[in-house]
Amino acid sequence: MRLAATIARYTLLEAVRTRLPLLVVSAILLLVSASLFAQQLAIAEGTRFQIGLYAAGARLGAVFIAGLYVLASMAREFDDKGLDVMLALDLPRAHYLLGKLAGYLAIGMLLAAAAALPLAFAAPWSAALQWAISLGLELSVVIAFALFCIVSLGHLTVAASLMAGFYLLGRSLAAVRLMSANPIAGGDTLAHQVMHWTAEGLALLMPAFDEWTRTAWVVDAPADWTHIAVLAGHGALYVMLLAAAAMFDFYRKDF
Repeated sequence: MRLAATIARYTLLEAVRTRLPLLVVSAILLLVSASLFAQQLAIAEGTRFQIGLYAAGARLGAVFIAGLYVLASMAREFDDKGLDVMLALDLPRAHYLLGKLAGYLAIGMLLAAAAALPLAFAAPWSAALQWAISLGLELSVVIAFALFCIVSLGHLTVAASLMAGFYLLGRSLAAVRLMSANPIAGGDTLAHQVMHWTAEGLALLMPAFDEWTRTAWVVDAPADWTHIAVLAGHGALYVMLLAAAAMFDFYRKDF
């Protein structure tokens, strides 16, 4: 696994040498400024409004920055034919893909820590730590799915659309299930039953992102640490499954 560790290190160095750190810092400063402005506009509970606005914005921004960076980085390697050169050497494909995944996961963890840093000064430290851990797990799943999409599809626009759809569906699936289980009318029709079964089937496969990295943890009360441990188990399972799927497609490709 020495080769995989080397690739992971160079993946981290690539991120440091690009404009990703500048983008992350700029996004955090913009969100902090917007939250401070919103605090001044709030009539009551300005601090709660400030923390909630920043946490929600930082979560969404971190997800799309991490996912799009993975897609763009891998697409650039495919287009520059750098991957062809590396695979022509004595480098197993599994080591290459695992190294890239490990590097991207490390980037995701650093991004989660950076996003949670302002919360450490405004919210209880335990709540900020839980929020950071959960965001790191959430980013890990999104990164693994983005890697799977770009390896399988090879087209940046299609992969980005699929990644965005995956994340938004994971965030809204609980609402879809609630609406399908409690229809206003036509609950006994075949079309509604099919929609209900589809929503329940997706719930068995999709990560319930609405239960991850909740703003209420830093605004109201911290979550139970057992819940964080469950999220860690779910995140590890999804990352392993997506990595296996990406590996399968990667070995099928003819470079």
